[in-house]
Amino acid sequence: MKGSEFTAHLRPSAREIGAPAWNACANPASRPDPHPFTRYAFFDALEQSGSACTKTGWRPCHLSLETCGKVGALLPLYLKNHSQGEYVFDHGWADAFDRAGGRYYPKLQASVPFTPVTGPRLLVGAGFDLDLARKALLDAAIQATQTTRASSLHITFMTEDEWTLADSCGYLRRTDQQFHWTNRGYSSFDHFLAGLSSARRKTLRKERAAVRASGIEFDWLTGNAITESHWDMFFEFYICTGSQKWGRPYLTREFFSRVGAAMGEAIVLILARRGRHAIAAALNFTGEQALFGRNWGAIEYVPFLHFETCYYQAIDYAIAHRLERVEAGAQGPHKLLRGYSPTVTRSAHFIANPALREAVANYLLRERAAVAQESDEMKAYLPFRQEDQSR
Repeated sequence: MKGSEFTAHLRPSAREIGAPAWNACANPASRPDPHPFTRYAFFDALEQSGSACTKTGWRPCHLSLETCGKVGALLPLYLKNHSQGEYVFDHGWADAFDRAGGRYYPKLQASVPFTPVTGPRLLVGAGFDLDLARKALLDAAIQATQTTRASSLHITFMTEDEWTLADSCGYLRRTDQQFHWTNRGYSSFDHFLAGLSSARRKTLRKERAAVRASGIEFDWLTGNAITESHWDMFFEFYICTGSQKWGRPYLTREFFSRVGAAMGEAIVLILARRGRHAIAAALNFTGEQALFGRNWGAIEYVPFLHFETCYYQAIDYAIAHRLERVEAGAQGPHKLLRGYSPTVTRSAHFIANPALREAVANYLLRERAAVAQESDEMKAYLPFRQEDQSR
Protein backbone atom coordinates (compact mmCIF):
# COMPACT_ATOMS: atom_id res chain seq x y z
CA MET A 1 0.00 0.00 0.00
CA LYS A 2 1.53 3.30 -1.06
CA GLY A 3 0.47 6.93 -0.91
CA SER A 4 1.91 9.85 -2.85
CA GLU A 5 4.63 10.45 -0.22
CA PHE A 6 4.26 7.61 2.23
CA THR A 7 4.55 3.87 2.41
CA ALA A 8 1.80 2.32 4.53
CA HIS A 9 2.35 -0.48 7.03
CA LEU A 10 0.05 -2.44 9.33
CA ARG A 11 1.82 -2.87 12.68
CA PRO A 12 0.81 -5.67 15.10
CA SER A 13 1.08 -3.58 18.28
CA ALA A 14 1.58 -0.07 19.56
CA ARG A 15 4.84 -1.32 21.05
CA GLU A 16 6.25 -2.12 17.59
CA ILE A 17 5.72 1.51 16.59
CA GLY A 18 7.19 2.72 19.89
CA ALA A 19 6.38 5.55 22.23
CA PRO A 20 8.51 8.30 20.60
CA ALA A 21 7.09 7.76 17.08
CA TRP A 22 3.54 7.22 18.35
CA ASN A 23 3.46 10.30 20.57
CA ALA A 24 5.12 12.46 17.92
CA CYS A 25 2.01 11.83 15.79
CA ALA A 26 -0.59 11.72 18.56
CA ASN A 27 0.49 14.74 20.57
CA PRO A 28 3.05 16.84 18.68
CA ALA A 29 4.63 19.86 20.33
CA SER A 30 1.83 22.06 18.98
CA ARG A 31 -0.55 20.34 21.45
CA PRO A 32 0.51 21.64 24.90
CA ASP A 33 -2.26 19.71 26.73
CA PRO A 34 -2.10 16.13 25.39
CA HIS A 35 -5.29 14.22 24.77
CA PRO A 36 -5.11 11.30 27.25
CA PHE A 37 -6.70 8.77 24.89
CA THR A 38 -4.35 9.25 21.97
CA ARG A 39 -1.22 8.73 24.05
CA TYR A 40 0.98 5.70 23.45
CA ALA A 41 0.79 4.78 27.13
CA PHE A 42 -2.96 4.26 27.00
CA PHE A 43 -2.89 1.96 23.95
CA ASP A 44 0.12 0.05 25.25
CA ALA A 45 -1.59 -0.53 28.60
CA LEU A 46 -4.68 -1.87 26.83
CA GLU A 47 -2.69 -4.23 24.64
CA GLN A 48 -0.04 -5.45 27.07
CA SER A 49 -2.63 -6.07 29.81
CA GLY A 50 -4.67 -8.38 27.57
CA SER A 51 -7.64 -6.00 27.48
CA ALA A 52 -7.40 -5.22 23.75
CA CYS A 53 -5.67 -8.12 22.02
CA THR A 54 -6.33 -10.92 19.57
CA LYS A 55 -7.71 -13.16 22.33
CA THR A 56 -10.42 -10.62 23.20
CA GLY A 57 -11.28 -9.96 19.55
CA TRP A 58 -9.22 -6.76 19.25
CA ARG A 59 -6.27 -7.70 17.04
CA PRO A 60 -3.98 -4.64 16.72
CA CYS A 61 -3.02 -3.72 13.17
CA HIS A 62 -2.20 -0.04 13.49
CA LEU A 63 -1.81 1.78 10.21
CA SER A 64 1.41 3.81 10.00
CA LEU A 65 2.52 5.96 7.11
CA GLU A 66 6.27 6.17 6.84
CA THR A 67 8.71 8.14 4.74
CA CYS A 68 12.50 7.99 4.85
CA GLY A 69 12.27 5.57 7.76
CA LYS A 70 10.18 7.95 9.86
CA VAL A 71 6.56 7.51 10.96
CA GLY A 72 4.71 10.56 9.71
CA ALA A 73 1.10 9.62 10.36
CA LEU A 74 -0.83 7.01 12.28
CA LEU A 75 -4.33 5.53 12.50
CA PRO A 76 -4.93 3.31 15.57
CA LEU A 77 -6.60 0.27 14.02
CA TYR A 78 -7.91 -3.13 15.12
CA LEU A 79 -9.16 -6.17 13.22
CA LYS A 80 -12.27 -7.40 15.03
CA ASN A 81 -14.51 -10.47 14.95
CA HIS A 82 -17.33 -8.83 16.98
CA SER A 83 -18.82 -5.38 17.68
CA GLN A 84 -18.39 -5.17 21.44
CA GLY A 85 -16.79 -2.32 23.34
CA GLU A 86 -17.30 0.29 20.61
CA TYR A 87 -20.36 2.36 21.66
CA VAL A 88 -21.32 2.99 18.02
CA PHE A 89 -23.65 0.14 17.24
CA ASP A 90 -23.59 -1.74 13.95
CA HIS A 91 -25.12 -5.06 15.07
CA GLY A 92 -28.09 -4.48 12.77
CA TRP A 93 -25.80 -4.05 9.77
CA ALA A 94 -23.97 -7.27 10.64
CA ASP A 95 -27.22 -9.23 11.04
CA ALA A 96 -28.64 -7.94 7.76
CA PHE A 97 -25.48 -8.78 5.84
CA ASP A 98 -25.27 -12.24 7.37
CA ARG A 99 -28.92 -12.95 6.48
CA ALA A 100 -28.18 -11.89 2.91
CA GLY A 101 -25.35 -14.43 2.72
CA GLY A 102 -22.49 -12.02 3.37
CA ARG A 103 -19.70 -12.15 5.95
CA TYR A 104 -19.51 -9.02 8.11
CA TYR A 105 -16.63 -10.15 10.32
CA PRO A 106 -13.77 -9.55 10.40
CA LYS A 107 -14.06 -5.79 10.20
CA LEU A 108 -11.55 -2.98 10.82
CA GLN A 109 -12.17 -0.65 13.75
CA ALA A 110 -10.27 2.63 14.09
CA SER A 111 -10.90 3.72 17.65
CA VAL A 112 -9.67 3.84 21.22
CA PRO A 113 -10.91 0.50 22.61
CA PHE A 114 -13.70 0.74 25.20
CA THR A 115 -13.44 4.55 25.20
CA PRO A 116 -16.33 6.58 23.71
CA VAL A 117 -14.47 9.89 23.75
CA THR A 118 -14.15 12.24 20.79
CA GLY A 119 -10.57 12.98 19.80
CA PRO A 120 -8.16 12.94 16.88
CA ARG A 121 -8.05 9.64 15.00
CA LEU A 122 -5.95 10.69 12.00
CA LEU A 123 -2.71 11.38 13.84
CA VAL A 124 -0.08 13.39 11.98
CA GLY A 125 3.36 14.41 13.17
CA ALA A 126 4.84 17.90 13.06
CA GLY A 127 6.48 18.85 9.79
CA PHE A 128 4.06 16.87 7.61
CA ASP A 129 1.30 18.37 5.51
CA LEU A 130 -1.82 17.79 7.64
CA ASP A 131 -4.40 17.53 4.88
CA LEU A 132 -2.19 15.40 2.64
CA ALA A 133 -1.30 12.99 5.45
CA ARG A 134 -4.88 12.68 6.68
CA LYS A 135 -6.15 11.93 3.19
CA ALA A 136 -3.35 9.40 2.71
CA LEU A 137 -4.41 7.68 5.95
CA LEU A 138 -8.05 7.51 4.84
CA ASP A 139 -7.08 6.12 1.43
CA ALA A 140 -4.63 3.59 2.89
CA ALA A 141 -7.22 2.45 5.43
CA ILE A 142 -9.62 1.59 2.61
CA GLN A 143 -6.84 -0.42 0.95
CA ALA A 144 -6.29 -2.16 4.30
CA THR A 145 -9.80 -3.62 4.14
CA GLN A 146 -8.68 -5.54 1.05
CA THR A 147 -5.38 -6.61 2.61
CA THR A 148 -7.10 -7.96 5.73
CA ARG A 149 -10.19 -9.24 3.88
CA ALA A 150 -12.39 -7.11 6.12
CA SER A 151 -15.94 -6.27 5.14
CA SER A 152 -15.74 -2.69 6.34
CA LEU A 153 -13.86 0.01 8.20
CA HIS A 154 -15.30 2.10 11.04
CA ILE A 155 -13.65 5.25 12.43
CA THR A 156 -15.49 6.25 15.59
CA PHE A 157 -15.57 9.35 17.82
CA MET A 158 -13.53 11.39 15.38
CA THR A 159 -13.26 15.18 15.26
CA GLU A 160 -15.57 17.23 13.05
CA ASP A 161 -12.87 18.27 10.59
CA GLU A 162 -11.73 14.64 10.20
CA TRP A 163 -15.37 13.63 9.68
CA THR A 164 -15.79 16.22 6.93
CA LEU A 165 -12.59 15.08 5.21
CA ALA A 166 -13.74 11.44 5.38
CA ASP A 167 -16.92 12.41 3.53
CA SER A 168 -14.84 13.83 0.68
CA CYS A 169 -12.90 10.54 0.55
CA GLY A 170 -16.01 8.43 0.05
CA TYR A 171 -16.81 7.37 3.60
CA LEU A 172 -20.35 7.25 4.96
CA ARG A 173 -21.00 9.63 7.85
CA ARG A 174 -22.85 8.90 11.07
CA THR A 175 -23.84 11.00 14.09
CA ASP A 176 -24.94 10.30 17.64
CA GLN A 177 -24.94 12.30 20.85
CA GLN A 178 -23.48 12.40 24.33
CA PHE A 179 -23.99 14.76 27.25
CA HIS A 180 -21.24 17.17 28.31
CA TRP A 181 -21.11 19.75 31.09
CA THR A 182 -19.67 23.15 30.21
CA ASN A 183 -17.90 25.39 32.73
CA ARG A 184 -19.32 28.88 32.26
CA GLY A 185 -16.77 30.46 34.55
CA TYR A 186 -18.31 29.07 37.73
CA SER A 187 -16.58 29.82 41.02
CA SER A 188 -18.32 27.01 42.93
CA PHE A 189 -21.00 24.34 42.65
CA ASP A 190 -23.46 26.77 44.24
CA HIS A 191 -22.62 29.26 41.49
CA PHE A 192 -23.52 26.57 38.95
CA LEU A 193 -26.74 25.80 40.83
CA ALA A 194 -27.72 29.46 40.79
CA GLY A 195 -28.13 29.22 37.02
CA LEU A 196 -30.63 26.37 37.23
CA SER A 197 -34.39 26.59 37.52
CA SER A 198 -35.60 26.57 41.12
CA ALA A 199 -37.10 23.09 40.78
CA ARG A 200 -33.91 21.52 39.41
CA ARG A 201 -31.75 23.41 41.90
CA LYS A 202 -33.86 21.96 44.71
CA THR A 203 -33.60 18.45 43.26
CA LEU A 204 -29.81 18.52 42.92
CA ARG A 205 -29.39 19.85 46.45
CA LYS A 206 -31.68 17.13 47.75
CA GLU A 207 -29.70 14.41 45.96
CA ARG A 208 -26.37 15.68 47.29
CA ALA A 209 -27.78 16.03 50.82
CA ALA A 210 -29.02 12.43 50.73
CA VAL A 211 -25.51 11.16 49.99
CA ARG A 212 -24.01 13.26 52.77
CA ALA A 213 -26.69 12.02 55.17
CA SER A 214 -25.56 8.46 54.37
CA GLY A 215 -22.19 9.33 55.83
CA ILE A 216 -20.34 9.29 52.51
CA GLU A 217 -17.20 11.37 52.01
CA PHE A 218 -15.02 11.75 48.92
CA ASP A 219 -11.33 11.79 48.09
CA TRP A 220 -9.82 13.02 44.82
CA LEU A 221 -6.70 10.98 44.12
CA THR A 222 -4.18 11.46 41.33
CA GLY A 223 -0.63 10.55 40.40
CA ASN A 224 1.43 8.79 43.10
CA ALA A 225 -1.44 9.12 45.59
CA ILE A 226 -3.12 6.22 43.74
CA THR A 227 -1.57 3.03 45.07
CA GLU A 228 -1.96 -0.61 44.08
CA SER A 229 -4.37 -1.08 46.97
CA HIS A 230 -6.55 1.65 45.45
CA TRP A 231 -6.50 -0.18 42.12
CA ASP A 232 -7.42 -3.41 43.92
CA MET A 233 -10.44 -1.66 45.44
CA PHE A 234 -11.43 0.01 42.21
CA PHE A 235 -11.20 -3.21 40.23
CA GLU A 236 -13.49 -4.90 42.75
CA PHE A 237 -16.02 -2.08 42.30
CA TYR A 238 -15.65 -2.17 38.51
CA ILE A 239 -16.18 -5.95 38.31
CA CYS A 240 -19.14 -5.87 40.68
CA THR A 241 -21.02 -3.17 38.76
CA GLY A 242 -19.92 -4.27 35.28
CA SER A 243 -21.01 -7.85 35.85
CA GLN A 244 -24.49 -6.66 36.75
CA LYS A 245 -24.79 -4.64 33.54
CA TRP A 246 -23.15 -6.54 30.70
CA GLY A 247 -21.73 -9.77 32.06
CA ARG A 248 -17.99 -9.50 31.48
CA PRO A 249 -16.20 -6.17 31.96
CA TYR A 250 -13.63 -5.40 29.28
CA LEU A 251 -10.63 -4.17 31.25
CA THR A 252 -8.27 -6.45 33.16
CA ARG A 253 -6.82 -5.74 36.59
CA GLU A 254 -3.38 -5.38 35.01
CA PHE A 255 -4.60 -2.56 32.79
CA PHE A 256 -5.20 -0.26 35.74
CA SER A 257 -1.73 -0.85 37.17
CA ARG A 258 -0.12 -0.22 33.82
CA VAL A 259 -2.05 2.93 32.96
CA GLY A 260 -1.65 4.24 36.50
CA ALA A 261 2.12 3.79 36.38
CA ALA A 262 2.50 5.24 32.88
CA MET A 263 0.17 8.26 33.03
CA GLY A 264 -0.98 8.68 36.61
CA GLU A 265 -0.71 12.46 36.37
CA ALA A 266 -3.63 12.37 33.92
CA ILE A 267 -5.83 10.22 36.17
CA VAL A 268 -8.34 11.41 38.77
CA LEU A 269 -9.82 8.66 40.94
CA ILE A 270 -12.87 9.91 42.83
CA LEU A 271 -13.23 7.60 45.81
CA ALA A 272 -16.42 7.38 47.90
CA ARG A 273 -16.01 6.10 51.43
CA ARG A 274 -17.89 5.77 54.69
CA GLY A 275 -15.26 6.44 57.30
CA ARG A 276 -12.23 4.43 56.16
CA HIS A 277 -14.30 1.94 54.20
CA ALA A 278 -14.37 2.66 50.44
CA ILE A 279 -17.59 1.57 48.72
CA ALA A 280 -17.46 3.16 45.25
CA ALA A 281 -15.22 5.05 42.85
CA ALA A 282 -15.19 6.78 39.47
CA LEU A 283 -12.15 6.72 37.20
CA ASN A 284 -11.52 9.93 35.25
CA PHE A 285 -8.80 11.21 32.95
CA THR A 286 -7.75 14.80 32.29
CA GLY A 287 -6.43 16.53 29.20
CA GLU A 288 -7.40 19.13 26.63
CA GLN A 289 -8.99 21.22 29.39
CA ALA A 290 -11.52 18.48 30.10
CA LEU A 291 -12.32 15.84 32.70
CA PHE A 292 -13.28 12.58 31.00
CA GLY A 293 -15.39 10.21 33.07
CA ARG A 294 -14.58 6.64 32.09
CA ASN A 295 -15.43 3.85 34.53
CA TRP A 296 -17.45 3.53 37.71
CA GLY A 297 -18.19 0.83 40.22
CA ALA A 298 -19.72 0.25 43.65
CA ILE A 299 -20.13 -2.60 46.10
CA GLU A 300 -22.99 -1.00 48.02
CA TYR A 301 -26.18 0.71 46.89
CA VAL A 302 -26.68 4.21 48.24
CA PRO A 303 -29.41 6.41 46.70
CA PHE A 304 -27.94 9.02 44.35
CA LEU A 305 -24.37 7.83 44.95
CA HIS A 306 -23.80 7.26 41.23
CA PHE A 307 -24.97 10.78 40.38
CA GLU A 308 -22.81 12.29 43.12
CA THR A 309 -19.64 10.32 42.35
CA CYS A 310 -19.74 10.50 38.57
CA TYR A 311 -21.49 13.81 37.83
CA TYR A 312 -21.51 16.23 40.77
CA GLN A 313 -18.03 15.45 42.06
CA ALA A 314 -16.79 15.73 38.46
CA ILE A 315 -18.33 19.21 38.23
CA ASP A 316 -16.77 20.15 41.57
CA TYR A 317 -13.38 18.97 40.34
CA ALA A 318 -13.67 20.81 37.01
CA ILE A 319 -14.61 24.05 38.75
CA ALA A 320 -11.80 23.73 41.30
CA HIS A 321 -9.22 23.08 38.55
CA ARG A 322 -10.71 25.52 36.02
CA LEU A 323 -11.38 22.90 33.39
CA GLU A 324 -13.60 23.86 30.48
CA ARG A 325 -15.86 20.81 30.43
CA VAL A 326 -16.77 17.39 31.77
CA GLU A 327 -17.44 14.56 29.34
CA ALA A 328 -19.32 11.95 31.32
CA GLY A 329 -19.24 9.06 28.85
CA ALA A 330 -21.73 7.43 26.52
CA GLN A 331 -25.52 7.42 26.66
CA GLY A 332 -27.55 8.69 29.63
CA PRO A 333 -30.31 11.24 28.93
CA HIS A 334 -30.66 11.45 32.73
CA LYS A 335 -27.54 13.63 32.59
CA LEU A 336 -29.57 16.30 30.80
CA LEU A 337 -31.50 17.28 33.94
CA ARG A 338 -28.20 17.61 35.80
CA GLY A 339 -26.78 20.29 33.55
CA TYR A 340 -25.09 18.12 30.91
CA SER A 341 -25.99 19.32 27.40
CA PRO A 342 -26.47 17.17 24.26
CA THR A 343 -23.32 17.16 22.13
CA VAL A 344 -22.87 15.61 18.69
CA THR A 345 -20.46 12.69 18.21
CA ARG A 346 -19.30 11.58 14.77
CA SER A 347 -18.10 8.46 12.98
CA ALA A 348 -17.20 7.51 9.41
CA HIS A 349 -17.69 4.15 7.71
CA PHE A 350 -16.39 2.47 4.58
CA ILE A 351 -18.32 -0.60 3.44
CA ALA A 352 -16.90 -2.66 0.62
CA ASN A 353 -20.06 -4.45 -0.54
CA PRO A 354 -22.04 -2.09 -2.83
CA ALA A 355 -25.49 -3.38 -1.83
CA LEU A 356 -24.80 -3.16 1.90
CA ARG A 357 -23.17 0.22 1.40
CA GLU A 358 -26.27 1.59 -0.33
CA ALA A 359 -28.59 0.24 2.37
CA VAL A 360 -26.46 1.70 5.16
CA ALA A 361 -26.16 5.05 3.36
CA ASN A 362 -29.95 5.32 3.15
CA TYR A 363 -30.27 4.39 6.82
CA LEU A 364 -27.67 6.94 7.93
CA LEU A 365 -29.41 9.72 6.01
CA ARG A 366 -32.54 9.15 8.10
CA GLU A 367 -30.60 8.55 11.30
CA ARG A 368 -28.65 11.83 11.07
CA ALA A 369 -31.90 13.75 10.68
CA ALA A 370 -33.41 11.94 13.67
CA VAL A 371 -30.35 12.60 15.85
CA ALA A 372 -30.42 16.30 14.97
CA GLN A 373 -34.13 16.54 15.76
CA GLU A 374 -33.76 14.70 19.05
CA SER A 375 -30.85 16.91 20.08
CA ASP A 376 -32.88 20.07 19.39
CA GLU A 377 -35.83 18.70 21.34
CA MET A 378 -33.67 17.72 24.31
CA LYS A 379 -32.22 21.22 24.60
CA ALA A 380 -35.69 22.39 25.60
CA TYR A 381 -35.38 20.24 28.75
CA LEU A 382 -32.08 21.67 29.94
CA PRO A 383 -32.46 22.73 33.58
CA PHE A 384 -31.07 26.23 33.23
CA ARG A 385 -33.16 29.29 33.98
CA GLN A 386 -34.71 30.88 30.90
CA GLU A 387 -32.32 33.85 31.00
CA ASP A 388 -29.31 31.48 31.19
CA GLN A 389 -30.29 29.10 28.37
CA SER A 390 -28.47 31.06 25.67
CA ARG A 391 -25.21 31.51 27.57
